[in-house]
Amino acid sequence: MQEENNKNDIKTLSFGCRLNALECEKIKNMLQHRGICAVVVNTCSVTGEAERQCGQTVRKIARENPGAIIFVTGCGATRNPDLFNTIPGVIVIPNSRKMNPDAYIVPGVTDDILCKLNVKNADSEISKQFIQIQNGCNHDCTYCITRILRGPSVSFKYEDILTDVRAATADGFGEIILTGVDAASYVQIRDGKPFLLSDLCRKILDDVPTVRRLRLSSVDPAVPAIRDIIQMMKQDKRFMPHLHLSMQSGSDTILKAMRRRHTADTVRNLVHIAAGDISFSWDIICGFPGETDEFFQETLNLVQELKPIKIHAFPYSVRPGTVAAEMPNQINHNVSKQRVKIITELATKNMLNFMNTQIGKTVQVLVETNNNARTPDDIPVHILGDTIQERTICDVKITGMSGDCFIAKI
Repeated sequence: MQEENNKNDIKTLSFGCRLNALECEKIKNMLQHRGICAVVVNTCSVTGEAERQCGQTVRKIARENPGAIIFVTGCGATRNPDLFNTIPGVIVIPNSRKMNPDAYIVPGVTDDILCKLNVKNADSEISKQFIQIQNGCNHDCTYCITRILRGPSVSFKYEDILTDVRAATADGFGEIILTGVDAASYVQIRDGKPFLLSDLCRKILDDVPTVRRLRLSSVDPAVPAIRDIIQMMKQDKRFMPHLHLSMQSGSDTILKAMRRRHTADTVRNLVHIAAGDISFSWDIICGFPGETDEFFQETLNLVQELKPIKIHAFPYSVRPGTVAAEMPNQINHNVSKQRVKIITELATKNMLNFMNTQIGKTVQVLVETNNNARTPDDIPVHILGDTIQERTICDVKITGMSGDCFIAKI
């Protein structure tokens, strides 16, 4: 039995988005009965630095695992296969073939020499299960390379999503997170009518009463269905009241240059509809071509006005093949990094101010490991006292804070 396990050793490592990690799990499950030993690396190409780190890591894996087969896939491998092709043992698989089992067939390889792999698997979630509902993107944001590498938007059938949700709840996962490259664009035609992301969420909650917590990953604020989702979050306590918006900028001038489909007022309206019952987090790109100090200040002003509790800010990265790469007025990278620092500090203040308003309140949390848990607003909590079983959903009283983590008791 031990020999059988060794000859079926699939190690996975993912970079970038949660979708990559989820795809790694799918690939591992797809290959688990193939009787092979290999490493699968799902790469990212959202920035030049992300691509560089992927290449560095794959080279390290090859050095530490001589003779191993290393399947390298994902956006980094699709965009820049030459970065990996010269590394010993590497087989590059583009995004278009990553879910095709035939892409992982290596004729003439003796598996016995590949059984001891010095690679740490990608971390798996204990309490939460990500479920992919969509892939690709139909929009033409001027900075984005991912939409080119992932192809056009494809929305998965509701029946397949429902099967995954039911399986996850049967396995005991306390929280389901719906994800995709552009999850907000989800649409199928059912009974002759468009079946949107809001319809999908409502039907999951209706059809699977065993879902204890439902959450969305990043969504595009321009999609009208987001308004219906906010109302649903207010009405059904199982739908976690937090939205992560792919905001990218708070300046309408920069948003137009990015070819984003929303404005600052779009997000103002969403916050108004939420009426304090829903919290928000944003993605922000700093240093997009043409972002003057004044335009950056517009973003800071919007952060101060609308107070998202988290911001994932990162410097703009030139991606050859995109419209933005050829735009004039490129911003010095050091300026972009400084702007990331400024906006991150402002976001931290928003977070701490929000957290202070929660002290003394009772909130429902999902326990993960070692008495660490998550609130509905997706803020970490450490629960004092006796050990609580993982995947437990319980009420705790917030008694204090430690950095960006709540301290609580049952």
